[in-house]
Amino acid sequence: MSNPASPPAASVLAERPPLTFPPGFLWGAATAAYQVEGAAAVGGRTPSIWDTFSHTPGRVVAGHTGDVACDHYHRLDWDVALMAELGLKSYRFSVSWPRVQPGGTGPINQEGLDFYRRLVDQLLANGIEPWLTLYHWDLPQPLEDAGGWPARDTAARFADYATLVAGALGDRVRYWTTLNEPWCSAFLGYGSGVHAPGRSDPADAVRAGHHLLLGHGLAVPAVRAAARSDVEVGVTLNLYPVIPATDSPGDADAARRIDALANRFFLDPLLRGSYPADLISDLSRVTDFGHVRAEDLTAIAAPLELVGINYYSRHVVAAPAAAAPPEPYWRKPSCWPGSEGVRFVTRGMPVTDMDWEIDPPGLVETLRRVHEEYTDLPLYITENGSAFVDVVVDGQVDDPDRTAYFDAHLRAAHQAIAAGVPLRGYFAWSLLDNFEWAWGYTKRFGMIHVDYRSQARTLKASGRWYAETIRRNGLAAE
Repeated sequence: MSNPASPPAASVLAERPPLTFPPGFLWGAATAAYQVEGAAAVGGRTPSIWDTFSHTPGRVVAGHTGDVACDHYHRLDWDVALMAELGLKSYRFSVSWPRVQPGGTGPINQEGLDFYRRLVDQLLANGIEPWLTLYHWDLPQPLEDAGGWPARDTAARFADYATLVAGALGDRVRYWTTLNEPWCSAFLGYGSGVHAPGRSDPADAVRAGHHLLLGHGLAVPAVRAAARSDVEVGVTLNLYPVIPATDSPGDADAARRIDALANRFFLDPLLRGSYPADLISDLSRVTDFGHVRAEDLTAIAAPLELVGINYYSRHVVAAPAAAAPPEPYWRKPSCWPGSEGVRFVTRGMPVTDMDWEIDPPGLVETLRRVHEEYTDLPLYITENGSAFVDVVVDGQVDDPDRTAYFDAHLRAAHQAIAAGVPLRGYFAWSLLDNFEWAWGYTKRFGMIHVDYRSQARTLKASGRWYAETIRRNGLAAE
């Protein structure tokens, strides 16, 4: 790790009151298997859809792949030591499905599983609670070849995989997340095609979304049956507050449509046991929902112990443009099936390097909505973070914008707690700079800088700030 430097972003933090979080608040950081592990063909691991996608010319910026990534697979000891130095109370990681069950079917791969056994054991030895995500987008390629998530059988295969992993690690891992951001898997993977597997079919995207939810519903009792008695099982959704650009009826309808696809497509089946009627109507020219069986919704609404929320920004939307596009917009690949013409509006606010507007109040709105409209379950912010351009200078990385982002969003989280939201923890995204999906290695989210050539790790100023925040269990005025 690099040496301590002056506290970053002092001007941002000055004159703000100290805020203390509830006792036992779970402070963590998160990663995903394909983004950090590397060792893509080591120890019996077979290709996932992201291996295939990233090796397809034109799919990922600069032709980058996750073949090596952060080489976390070979640098496990080093990285857990960094987590301990940060003072993390929990580490959220995902298991690579093709590493532990090559091909997506059949027996467990012991060598692949041993990697996660070592990880869990080292976390526990350092007082860090393991938080295991079963699926963070790395579907085994043979299952995609057999139909992928649009095929019902994939949900059953996911439940089998969950049984294997829970049987092996369930005695030591208390917190389990079935899926990470199923919206991305379904609508970016099978709708717009900008994520793996790169397919563009609106009906397939909707079917994929449903079968991801069904896989979750089948996996929940599978994990609970194989794991320790105090296991806590949940799901992680990427949620957005959606607002109209103006008070016009057209913009209001655009907001309703995008909210249905981004948020209620998942929240309603999971926590109410049904799909929203307006969503079904909006999608009527895409699908008749014939892929949904009556018993599916009962399975999807399996009781949970927690809900994870990933938050980065909000959507501001407007009605389709009055002028007719050169061709029907619904023929173009889109992650918004049935609502392809809705326009997304920027407001001139500060943005991250991903060009996402920085909107901490949206986090308060999201947390309050889930609690007040859907559930009394404990909530966790399972991802929140920002990409900025980082440079190592004299062995240091000063990233005041990222520190200010964390500070503002944690103050928003504290505001939500004060409003009665049962928020129990916060996971910074990300522990390490990593393979940022279709952006390759061109976007950096980490609190720890990674030199991808040497694999050297350098703790950024934001990481030192976060370590101090954990130590205080809150935000101190500068």
